[in-house]
Amino acid sequence: MFPALETELKQETLPDPYEDFMYRHLQYYGYFKAQRASLPNSATNQHVWKNNSRHLLNSSLGERDELVADHLQKEKLFSDSLMLNSPLLKSRQLLHNDFGDLSPRLREPPDLFAFFSGNGPLQAPRWPVECEVIKENVHHIEWVPPQPEYFYQPTGNERLPEIVGEERGIVVYQLDSVPTEGSYFTSSRVGGRRGIIKEVAVRLQGPEDNTLLFESRFESGNLQKAVRVNTYEYELTLRTDLYTDKHTQWFYFRVQNTRKDATYRFTIVNLLKPKSLYTIGMKPLMYSQLDASTHSIGWRREGNEIKYYKNNSDDGQQPFYCLTWTVQFPHDQDTCYFAHFYPYTYTDLQCYLLTIVNNPVQSQFCKLRTLCRSLAGNTVYLLTITNPSRTPKEAAAKKAVVLSARVHPGESNGSWVMKGFLDFILSNSPDAQLLRDIFIFKVVPMLNPDGVIVGNYRCSLAGRDLNRHYKTILKESFPCIWYTRNMIKRVLEEREVLLYCDFHGHSRKNNIFLYGCNNNDRKYWLHERVFPLMLSKNAPDTFSFHSCNFKVQKSKEGTGRVVMWRMGILNSYTIESTFGGSTLGSKRDMHFTTEDLKSLGYHVCDTLLDFCDPDQTKFAQCLAELEELLQQEIHKKFHELGDDMDLETGWSDISLSDIESSTSGSDSSLSDGLPVHLLNIADELSQKKICKKKKKKSLQTRKQRNDKHQKNNLMQKSKLTEDAQERAGFASTLQKQPTFFKNSESASSSTMKNEKPRLNEREKPEYTLSRPSKRSTDTSQEPAPALKPHWSRNRYPATKRGHDALTEYPSLHIYTYP
Repeated sequence: MFPALETELKQETLPDPYEDFMYRHLQYYGYFKAQRASLPNSATNQHVWKNNSRHLLNSSLGERDELVADHLQKEKLFSDSLMLNSPLLKSRQLLHNDFGDLSPRLREPPDLFAFFSGNGPLQAPRWPVECEVIKENVHHIEWVPPQPEYFYQPTGNERLPEIVGEERGIVVYQLDSVPTEGSYFTSSRVGGRRGIIKEVAVRLQGPEDNTLLFESRFESGNLQKAVRVNTYEYELTLRTDLYTDKHTQWFYFRVQNTRKDATYRFTIVNLLKPKSLYTIGMKPLMYSQLDASTHSIGWRREGNEIKYYKNNSDDGQQPFYCLTWTVQFPHDQDTCYFAHFYPYTYTDLQCYLLTIVNNPVQSQFCKLRTLCRSLAGNTVYLLTITNPSRTPKEAAAKKAVVLSARVHPGESNGSWVMKGFLDFILSNSPDAQLLRDIFIFKVVPMLNPDGVIVGNYRCSLAGRDLNRHYKTILKESFPCIWYTRNMIKRVLEEREVLLYCDFHGHSRKNNIFLYGCNNNDRKYWLHERVFPLMLSKNAPDTFSFHSCNFKVQKSKEGTGRVVMWRMGILNSYTIESTFGGSTLGSKRDMHFTTEDLKSLGYHVCDTLLDFCDPDQTKFAQCLAELEELLQQEIHKKFHELGDDMDLETGWSDISLSDIESSTSGSDSSLSDGLPVHLLNIADELSQKKICKKKKKKSLQTRKQRNDKHQKNNLMQKSKLTEDAQERAGFASTLQKQPTFFKNSESASSSTMKNEKPRLNEREKPEYTLSRPSKRSTDTSQEPAPALKPHWSRNRYPATKRGHDALTEYPSLHIYTYP
C-alpha cells in the first residue's frame, strides 16, 4: 500500500473526492504554486481549508510545473504546500464568506436552486406590457373572526336595481389598457406598461365631495369600470380574463374616501354564471385598513340585501347576471377592499417560501427549485419535501405524493389549503416526520402565477384554461402544465406515485369534496374511493363524501386528474373547496375562514397516514361501507326507473359510470380550444410528431443487418415448432390446462388494459411501521350514522418512532390495498 494512502486512512475526516481531485489536478498543471508550510493532504483538506481559507490563485497561466514521473513524489509535493502566492480571484462559482475568504465548496447552479436568497430581494412579478400597475404594495394581515360568520338569510324584500349604465350615470373609474379578445400576449416586464400611471378615477372637488375612489391596478386586482348612478350607489363591471371575453367571477378592488354613516350599494353587472353561491347566502369579503392597523382585524364577511339575478338588459349576446349588496363602512376616510374570496397573491407565496429558505431546520428537508418559467417569465416553484435518506435502498423505497394548486388563478381557496398542508408537513410534529420518512412530496404551490398576478379567474395569458390542456404539446405556450406533466413522468420512472391531488375552488356548491376517476378493474373496484371516504371521516364538519364524483367525462379528458390517472396514478383527485361554507355538523350554515381551509391541508396528511396504515382494518372497513353505499345507490336508481333487480347476485356487474351523474364542474370547456395564433403551431408540431413515428430507423452497420436476419430465422423456426406441437396435442393440452394459467392470463390482460399500479407480493414488509398517536380531536361532532358507523378515533397501537432505531427501508412497502 502507498504510504500516502496509509496516511489518508488514519485521518479522522474523510475527504471530498471531487475537491481532492480538483486540487491535485490544478496543482499538477501549475495553477497552484508552493511557497511555504504545506497544503493539506487529501484526507484533511476540508478541515484545513475551512480554518485557513486565505488561499491564492496563481494568475500566471503560462507557467507550469515540470512533469513529475513518480506519483508518490508528486503527492509529496502537493502535501508540502499550504499558501499560494497569487492575488485572490473572486470567482462567481466559488463561495466566499463575510470576510472575503474563499470557501472550499462550489456554488449550486442558480437555475436549479432558489431564485432568491435569504438576504436578497424577492423576484418582482412580471406583467404583460399592456397592463398599468400602481406602485403601492398591497398587504393584508391574517385574521380569524372570533365569532362564526353565518350565511345571509334572504328576507324576500331584496331590491333588484335597474341597470342604468354610463348613459345616465357618471363613470368614476375605467381602465383603458385592458387587452381584448382579438389580441394575444406578446411580452412582459416588471411593473407592466412603461411611462406615467394615468389617473383612471375621478378627482375629488373638495373635502365635501363624497365620491368613492376606486382602484384595482395591483396584484390580483380585478375591476374594469365603476359608474356612479346615485349618491351612494355604484355599478361595477369586472374585467374578463386577459385575451378572452369570458370568465367574470373573481373581483378584488379598493375604495377610498368612505363615509361611516351612509349605506352604500354595489352592483356587479357582467357576471356570466347562471348559478352562484350568492343565491344561497354567501357574503362578499371586506377589509378595512384602519381596523387592521388599529385593532388587528382582517378580512370579514359583510353585506346585506344580497341578491344574484339575471341582467334584464339583453342585447342579443350571451346573458349577464348581476350581484348586488349593501354595506356600511366602519370609518370615515378609510381605505377598504372588497374581494370574492380571501386573496393569496404571487408575492404572498414568495414571502412564505422565503421563510422556508431562511429556516435552518426546514431547509434541510425542503428543497426549493424552479420547475419552469411561466409565459410572462415568472418563476413556477417546485418544492421537494422529504427527510434525508441514510442509504440508497431507503431512498428507493419511498413512494411519491404530488400536490399542486392555483391552476385556476381566481380559486385562491387552493392556496390556503396548500398553505395548511405546508405548515403541517414542514413542522416538527411526529406525524409530519413520519410522512417525510416514508414519502417524497413533490409540491407545485402555484401553477398559474401569471393569471394570479393579473387577476384572472380561470385562464393563463394564453387565454385558455390550463386545466383542459394537460395533454398539450405546446411547451412554449403552456409551459407550467407541460413541465408539471413531464416532472410527474420522470417521478413515475423512478418510483410509484401513490397520490396526485390538485387543489381547486368551487363557486356553486358548498362544503369540500373531490372529483376522482373510476377504476374498471374489478380486482381494485372502489379502491379509488377509499381515500375520500377516510377524509370525510377525519373532517366530518367540512368534507362531504356524498358530493364527490368519480365519473370521467369526455370534456374533462385534458384535466390534471384524468391525465395523471391515465399515466398510472390510481389515486388521482381534484379537491374542490367551496367559496362559501359548510352545511355539515357543527359548522352548518357558516362561512369558511382561512383556518378552515388550512385545516383541510392538515387532514390530507392525516388521512394519508390512515390510508397507508399497515393495519388494514380501516381500509377494509371503508371498502365494506362503500359497497353498502353503492348497493343503496343502485337500488335507488332502479327504483326510480321502475325496474327490479336481484342486488345480492348481480349488482357488482353494473358499470359505475351508468350510476353516477356528470360532475357539476366548470363550464370552461366552452373555451378550451386553442387560440387562433396557436392553431398553426399545434398543427405543425403534430405533423412533425407523426412523421417521426412513421420514419423508420435505418440500419447503420452490417453487424446490425446480420443480427436482424438471424433473429428473424430463429423466430420462424420457433413458430414452426410451436405450430407442430399445438396440432399434435391441442385437445389434451386444453383438458390438462390448470386454472392457474387462466387466472394469470386474465389478470395480465386486465393489467395491460387499465395500466394501473399493482401490488408486488415480494414487497411485503418484514416489519411493521409504527405511527405516533394522533392529536386529540373533538369526537362530539360526528357525521351521519350512514357515513361513520364504527370509525375509531384511536390511532393504531404505536409508540413514538425512534429515528435511530430504523437503519434502512429495504423491505418497506406502504400498503395501498388489503
